[in-house]
Amino acid sequence: MRSPAELDRVQWHALTHAYGSAEDVPELINALYQDDGETADEAIYELYGNIHHQGTVYSASAPAVSFLAHAVRHAPNKRTELLMLLAVLADHDPADVDLPHWPNSSVAAVCVELCRVLPELMFCLKDTERGVRRAALRVVAAVAELLPVEQQASVVARLDRVYATDPVPAVRADAMVVLARFGRVATAVDNPLPEVRLAAAVLGVARSGPPYPADLVDVIAKDGAEPDPGEDDFPWPGTTTQDEELRRLLTEDPDAGLTVAAHWITAGDIGSRGSWLAEEIAETWRDREPAVLDLLLAALPHQRSARALAGRLRTIGHWLEHLLEPNADLRDTLHRYAAGAEETAGPALLALVHSRDPRGLELVLRRPSTRLLAAAARHFPEAADQLIPVIRRELAAGATGNEGITLVGALAPFGAAAHQALPELVACLRTRRAAIVAARQLGTNGIATRETTDLMCEAAQSSDLALRAAAAVAHYQLTGDVDLALRTFEGLLSGTGQTHWYLSTLEPLGSAAAPLLPFIEPLLGAGDEWTRMAAAEALHWITGSPDRAVPVLAELVGPTPVGVRALKALAATGQVPEELRPTLRSFAFSPLRLIHDSPLSGQDHLDEELRILARTLLAAE
Repeated sequence: MRSPAELDRVQWHALTHAYGSAEDVPELINALYQDDGETADEAIYELYGNIHHQGTVYSASAPAVSFLAHAVRHAPNKRTELLMLLAVLADHDPADVDLPHWPNSSVAAVCVELCRVLPELMFCLKDTERGVRRAALRVVAAVAELLPVEQQASVVARLDRVYATDPVPAVRADAMVVLARFGRVATAVDNPLPEVRLAAAVLGVARSGPPYPADLVDVIAKDGAEPDPGEDDFPWPGTTTQDEELRRLLTEDPDAGLTVAAHWITAGDIGSRGSWLAEEIAETWRDREPAVLDLLLAALPHQRSARALAGRLRTIGHWLEHLLEPNADLRDTLHRYAAGAEETAGPALLALVHSRDPRGLELVLRRPSTRLLAAAARHFPEAADQLIPVIRRELAAGATGNEGITLVGALAPFGAAAHQALPELVACLRTRRAAIVAARQLGTNGIATRETTDLMCEAAQSSDLALRAAAAVAHYQLTGDVDLALRTFEGLLSGTGQTHWYLSTLEPLGSAAAPLLPFIEPLLGAGDEWTRMAAAEALHWITGSPDRAVPVLAELVGPTPVGVRALKALAATGQVPEELRPTLRSFAFSPLRLIHDSPLSGQDHLDEELRILARTLLAAE
């Protein structure tokens, strides 16, 4: 290791880190020795940001290792943080050491330096602070497979002593994990210490792969219910925290994961760990919603804060839409929470509406909000006479932005009954509040009056190009006069920008949009996949012929948002290329979700839409 006195022997200005020249590194290393803890903390923060930036290391990273090792010994107040910095600097995939670029890589240089100074860091395994000992073990793990053979024996002997004698069970468990990096097979599932049993079981399932042995799953269920009380759940090389790594492993075997989640929830769902595990399984695997919802229902009484409870309720609401008939216990529980504290009443009521329980509709009418009204409209379209007056009232009160857009969109499920809201829709168009969706709604269910057609003509000249497109199409729907729409779209499709936004609105014009074909056909070969998809879709709408659209759409089909849209457009053509059928079967019958789905995804169950479309197309003759 090297002391700060030797910093000027390194040509830092010739080295780089994440933000360019590394000439600031000496100042940061010197700051580690300051008595002012805040200054040292800031220096460590800066070092994490420049010589190790989001998992990447640079030419300045390896020369810093020896100086950081010196600081570990001589700046004891920051020993844990510095050890973890060394560990993450050396983080790498062991498989990478066989790749041709490894010897010349920055991470290889870091590992060489860390192997060299490691003997001088081993004293940390006897530090009085458990966090220091745990961080030191992660440093050893970071370069375990790279240590010279002559060095390995002494390191393994030190690890054996830690495993046998350390007073903290969590440290012993860590030592066993590091020993596994040296090829030691952990067989301690019958150890008297639950932390060690748990670590051995986790190593066992990682080694076996799914489906996991039942005895190991049983150990994880029993010994993993309560997390270690320390605040030093540091990441291992190549992983996140131990808890997150365990959750990842359990998610790979959904049956084992649900078994463990059930046990953890029954044990009190400490830290919402059982709930989180169940939620990740639902997000990863198809058709697990009933079991996951049962677990989340059981977890609700164990949530220790209103925020945690609201999170569980939101998740329940998200997955409820997958159930044809939610059970009565779940609906009764949601109704009880919906009538409770304000912080949790909202997500509970939204979930109750998603369950199609009539009591949810009653509560929405008493306590309306934009999101609740939109959900109620979707699930209770037969309640138009009750919901439309409330939506009209909210629009008349001046709803703007996303609230206005959502409220106007909530009218769509009511079909012709939405005529009741014509005055409010006209006002939205006139005042440019949610004007795009208002124009579309007026075009679909509006009445041609002098006022509405004039407003559409005016909006078709707007600087908002999306509003131009929506207004021009709506004008055609109201009047049957296609001239305004053709002029508007000729301008839109001749310009630059997101042309697929405009193409996607052309469907109502049908064959009347034929004069636009010279603008649309070249877009079939556009570089942007959304544009190709929208052009193919529009071509089919206009010509009624699938011949040119199908090859473009088939090439775009995939487990992505644009792929789902292409599949939907392909379904509308009624043609399925034979070569696409194996892909459709994989979409239809995969047990894994092919498109991520979660309450935070912002998408409406695209994976389920992908599966339904695939099955529909496969069933077509």
